[in-house]
Amino acid sequence: MEVHSPSTIDNERPAAYVDPEKLETDHVTWTPKKIAIWSVIAIIGAVSWSMIAIFRGETVNAIWFVFAAVCSYLIGYRFYARFIEAKLTQPDDRRATPAEYDADGKDYAATDRRVLYGHHFAAIAGAGPLVGPVLAAQMGFLPGTIWIIVGVIFAGAVQDYLVLFFSMRRGGRSLGQMAKEELGTVGGYAAILATLAIMIIITAILALVVVNALGESPWGVFSVGMTIPIALFMGVYLRYIRPGKVGEISILGFILLMAAIIGGGMVSNTEWGVQYLTLDRVTLAWAVIIYGFIAAVLPVWLLLAPRDYLSTFMKVGTIILLAVGIIVVRPEITVPAVSEFASRADGPVWSGSLFPFLFVTIACGALSGFHALIASGTTPKMVEKERQTRFIGYGGMLMESFVAIMALVAAVTIDRGIYFAMNSAAGVTGGTVESAALFVNSLGLTGVNVTPEILQSTADAVGEQSIVSRTGGAPTLAVGMALILNKMIPWFELTSFWYHFAIMFEALFILTAVDAGTRVARFMLSDTLGNFFPKFKDHNWRAGAWITTAVMVAGWGSILILGVTDPLGGINTFYPLFGIANQLLAAVALAVCLAIAANKGKFKYLWIIAVPLVFDLVVTVVGSYQKIFSSNPAVGYWANHFRYKDAIAAGETSLGAAATPEAMDAVVRNTFVQGSLSILFVVLTLTVVTTALIEVFKAKNGHAKESKENPYIESKIYAPAGMLATAPEKELEQEWKRFYAKYPDQISGSTGHSGH
Repeated sequence: MEVHSPSTIDNERPAAYVDPEKLETDHVTWTPKKIAIWSVIAIIGAVSWSMIAIFRGETVNAIWFVFAAVCSYLIGYRFYARFIEAKLTQPDDRRATPAEYDADGKDYAATDRRVLYGHHFAAIAGAGPLVGPVLAAQMGFLPGTIWIIVGVIFAGAVQDYLVLFFSMRRGGRSLGQMAKEELGTVGGYAAILATLAIMIIITAILALVVVNALGESPWGVFSVGMTIPIALFMGVYLRYIRPGKVGEISILGFILLMAAIIGGGMVSNTEWGVQYLTLDRVTLAWAVIIYGFIAAVLPVWLLLAPRDYLSTFMKVGTIILLAVGIIVVRPEITVPAVSEFASRADGPVWSGSLFPFLFVTIACGALSGFHALIASGTTPKMVEKERQTRFIGYGGMLMESFVAIMALVAAVTIDRGIYFAMNSAAGVTGGTVESAALFVNSLGLTGVNVTPEILQSTADAVGEQSIVSRTGGAPTLAVGMALILNKMIPWFELTSFWYHFAIMFEALFILTAVDAGTRVARFMLSDTLGNFFPKFKDHNWRAGAWITTAVMVAGWGSILILGVTDPLGGINTFYPLFGIANQLLAAVALAVCLAIAANKGKFKYLWIIAVPLVFDLVVTVVGSYQKIFSSNPAVGYWANHFRYKDAIAAGETSLGAAATPEAMDAVVRNTFVQGSLSILFVVLTLTVVTTALIEVFKAKNGHAKESKENPYIESKIYAPAGMLATAPEKELEQEWKRFYAKYPDQISGSTGHSGH
């Protein structure tokens, strides 16, 4: 065997980066082919937006939403994201990433950009892009469509990209750690407290969506419940039975998932299935709480990793399937572009005006603070090359936005009467098809006349006992998806199959966020407590892991129980708090990015961060102000709190949707929690933003903080930046393939270095 000296190998090693001049030439050179392609994309996008927003008839074809979204994403990614890359982040592929210089094969591992894109998308995409757009459909289809597409290009994707890049440059530090370094003790600890508190409310609402989707649904309970043993089997299979055989277990997992859905239909028609699996929401809530604790303390390979894999498989496949269904079926949308409730604050699905509450109802999909915890968590420790952060951070958020658009389209394709019957709280619909029909018809909506027979036949078609007050958005999305997919394959009557397929798809989406969120929250709490009790920083201390997990589960579990027992409809009253909390966390993330960019001297381009930060702050502060101080009980938490409290003091035994004294007590308790959390969240966020602005002014006056970036280390590996390699990248890839063929011992074990 020939032995090569290190100096010989180093002399023959290809460059770890494409020559910057070549890259610039490739970017700025406009060939006739490029001009033609981008002209076509721009024209299709412009026509699609015109059909949605301007040239509307009585109906709008859903296909225009798909084209408007995709064309806008392509233009935003190619031009705006590249502008941010050139002016603000300025990635340098000559510089090694933490995945290279801190590689440990566990947390720090250079990962193929396409694999990491999937991992990142699975981690950020929870219930938000599925639920928020469905609830926001109350306002019509146009406001939500504009916010989802424009918001992601100029706000959500910008936040995700910048947090990922800045964290990567700092060795993969968390958002809280970066805040502490950039903003000092006060701002840092305010950010840490805000992230912990907001994580509790976010996880609780995610769990509440699952509970509402599965309540009184034996088919759903069986199918979703079976995903747990399936995931455990996949984990054991990959670790002990057939290590590394990902292809095999993918096929097995898919077959078992389909069997779980089909089996659920069979079980729901049996006497024992109806008896034992028709669970009320409180029982389901406790089941989810117990599941969340167990999933967070089990080894990651046993349940979380295979569930994530199952979830990603289902997420991407189902969204593509739905997009194809919309293109094939081309459903007509009869929902008004801007509805009657856009100018009112008394909507039956959620209370509040279009501004600011539309922008907090649709959080994930346009702008989501939760993503900042992922972008400063696992992902920055796995990036191969700095230029890949645009594809993973900005591009990953665009994919989530597309999920949100698909959810919105699915929701607005169903009958408006059915939509309001499903999404209004049981306290106002009465819970029966007769009372729900009366309630919906009393809203005075143009062209809406729903009957008990329509509601019951819809429930029968999807294999459910009832669809009345199935709040939370997930069942509505499932109905919309089922109707579209059934029309795409009309030869068999598969509406009930597609409905429960969609329910399991959504539950997998959401449970992934619940168990992963609980684990992330445990790490955050451990790190925080570790500042006072160093033992908690030892992640191998099992007692500490159990204690911190129990504390976080108790936090979100208590909010979940309040939600499922809320007479006003838990999701209807808690979701605005979830949205505001999530957007306040985005303000924290953008404020930290603003301080970092200022300390780097990027004052000319601070507007890239400042514009979404200011808009987000206005939305969340106005929303918080209204929720805290509004005298309208339909909007203000404290106004409703004192309304019910005064009624109880006056000896009344029922009020509004609360038909019993116990229900009135529940409203008093819940509004107190909601009002108190609203105050806490906004105070912490304003503290963080204020300290960030102080840092910006200090930097502007020549007192910038010393850079907290890790020292420069030269990279010795190479990989392309985007999904597909460009011509200069392909040339360099070929050089690396020849190098690895000659020196196979130089392959480092990364899952994605070119030529491996």
